[in-house]
Amino acid sequence: MNSIRGRLFVILLAATGAIWLSAVAWIQHSTRTEVGHVLDRRLQESARMVASLIRRNGGIAGPDAAALVEEAPALPDTGGHDFAHQLICQVWGFDGRLKSESDGAPAQRLADQAGFSERAVDGKVWRVYSHVDEELGIRVMVGDARAMRDRLVHGVAMGLLVPAILILPLLAALIWLAVRRGLEPLDRLAQALAGRPATDLGALDKGSAPSELRPMIDALNGLFRRVEGLRERERSFTAFAAHELKTPLAGLKTQAQVAALAPDRAIRDRALAQIAQGVDRTDRMVRQLLDMTAAENAIDAAQAPPQEGARILAEVADELAGLAQSRGVALQLETGGPAWRTTQAALLAPALRNLLENAILASPAGAVVEARLAREGGAVRFSVLDRGPGISPADRPHVTERFYRGATSPAGSGLGLSIVAAAVQAMGGQLRLSPRRGGGEQAELILPAAPGPVAR
Repeated sequence: MNSIRGRLFVILLAATGAIWLSAVAWIQHSTRTEVGHVLDRRLQESARMVASLIRRNGGIAGPDAAALVEEAPALPDTGGHDFAHQLICQVWGFDGRLKSESDGAPAQRLADQAGFSERAVDGKVWRVYSHVDEELGIRVMVGDARAMRDRLVHGVAMGLLVPAILILPLLAALIWLAVRRGLEPLDRLAQALAGRPATDLGALDKGSAPSELRPMIDALNGLFRRVEGLRERERSFTAFAAHELKTPLAGLKTQAQVAALAPDRAIRDRALAQIAQGVDRTDRMVRQLLDMTAAENAIDAAQAPPQEGARILAEVADELAGLAQSRGVALQLETGGPAWRTTQAALLAPALRNLLENAILASPAGAVVEARLAREGGAVRFSVLDRGPGISPADRPHVTERFYRGATSPAGSGLGLSIVAAAVQAMGGQLRLSPRRGGGEQAELILPAAPGPVAR
């Protein structure tokens, strides 16, 4: 059952029904016990009454002495049965002779012992009280049928049970109304959320909300704040991306016009070179935007085939060999040590590419950019070292922010290190940036040797 309302109704109805059945069972037991005590007391009083009247009669038990039990107090009329004439009486002498008996009494002796006893006579079970009078030498036995007692108990119990059965549907209706009324705040919250436009991410008012709903409202408000923050970042991202793409495109258009109107070959070649640089810059910007999207929307790589980390690093270095050669920078790889494989190549490759690209672009001509892979215990460390100007202390806290340009790289897009940070976070690792002794920067990707699930 998926309905909370239905589940609560069933639970409350079951609990109430269990209590109701327990009460019925207790009423049956207590009624049987109490009625038994009353009837036993009636037998006892009737036997003593007969013995007392025989004593007043001079100890003579006439043939009609036992008929005096008909003067015993009548029981209530229950279910149309008259219980006033269900007593039988026998008066026996110590000599074993029957002195007197009431109408309907069996010929067989009702009891052989004093006090209370039960005995089957003529196919009926009788509850008998035997009063012994030593002085008069008689035994007065008064009894009633067990079937009569059972009818009386059943009649009393049914008199209580029938109203209870009639009340049960009313009780179920009241439980349903109570559950429905109790869940109305949840319905109102659902209606308030359903009526909200998609652009409304304001906080929900919890002033009049029940205490049970306030944690849910707090969680929803927290979600709204996070979504609003994400939307704000997306708006900023879109604005920055549009601006960054507009600049090189405008330059491409201008240089194309210059090349088309150039009066000589030198000006045309210079314009075409500027166009090529603009295309490269635009291509890098688009690739970085795609890398950022992939890093921030990482999927579970459990089903991806594992690849060697050294091979991923080597392939990234091959991609950037042309850029390094054009800037007069040498690439040096160190991938010795135990082999390490990962299923997160889709995240690792863009991170390494942006680190190496930044190092190449930051390095002066003739410098060497080193890329190392080492395994240390339960971690894998990728290190990229350059001899560029490094990151200034003022820029260091902000270099992983999107579109942030430091003082040492004003021409960059400001996306490289933010892509690296997002990819490393998705892989469950960390990015460390530190100044290199002798000048330059050292960037390290520290990843778990056994990658866990992709962080979301």
